Amino acid sequence: MSTALFDLSGRTALVTGSSRGLGRAIAEGMAKAGAKLIINGVDPKGVDKAVAEFRSAGHEAEGAPFNVTDEAAIVAAFEHFDRAGIAVDILVNNAGIQRRKPLAEFTTEEWRLVIETNLTSAFVIGREAAKRMIPRKRGKIINIGSLGSELARPTIAPYTAAKGGIKNLTRSMAVEWAQHGIQANAIGPGYMLTDMNEALMSNPEFNNWLMGRVPSKRWGKPDELVGAAIFLASDAATYVNGQIIYVDGGMMAAM
Repeated sequence: MSTALFDLSGRTALVTGSSRGLGRAIAEGMAKAGAKLIINGVDPKGVDKAVAEFRSAGHEAEGAPFNVTDEAAIVAAFEHFDRAGIAVDILVNNAGIQRRKPLAEFTTEEWRLVIETNLTSAFVIGREAAKRMIPRKRGKIINIGSLGSELARPTIAPYTAAKGGIKNLTRSMAVEWAQHGIQANAIGPGYMLTDMNEALMSNPEFNNWLMGRVPSKRWGKPDELVGAAIFLASDAATYVNGQIIYVDGGMMAAM
């Protein structure tokens, strides 16, 4: 019975930004747990390649290439799902970008791009998913936060603001939609080995600081997010709502 609680068979998961990086790792984990995947990315060729790889591994998958900052494209994608009889049971709002520079040097356009990509997209896609989940009286929404949902560091102010917003957007989703059988939670990754962190990974000074700051004394691996994602997407978490789980090697616990 305990294993059955984590079985995602018969459920469809839309993971944004899942053609590569953290989203790809989460999507692969959910596929192995039995879910059918909808792979999203801004590049149609990248999405097609990922879908082909999922299918060759024996998983059910289809593509939904759209830019998460394009509201019309998001609405059109969900209307397509409706026509095709596809019900999104699990939504993972993972797509995001990073821009680094001193706060006083950010342009308003740069600020808006980070907020739109990392925060507003989660609202728009979450809204469209919830409109379909509410009548069905069930659904799982997992937003990807960050250590930046709680902490700040120089040069990433728009990202930190967006991820702080993700924490309370998740709570807002929970308090409004829990009565409809929807659980909305978040995952806060620590410093992970991803393309987004390549500049930090190649910086010896930063790497030395991280080794001294994180109790686990290492970077996180993308597939280390999978367990938390499957838990929150599964029947094991039907009474878990409005929470953010930090997968950070203990960093949030350390002074």
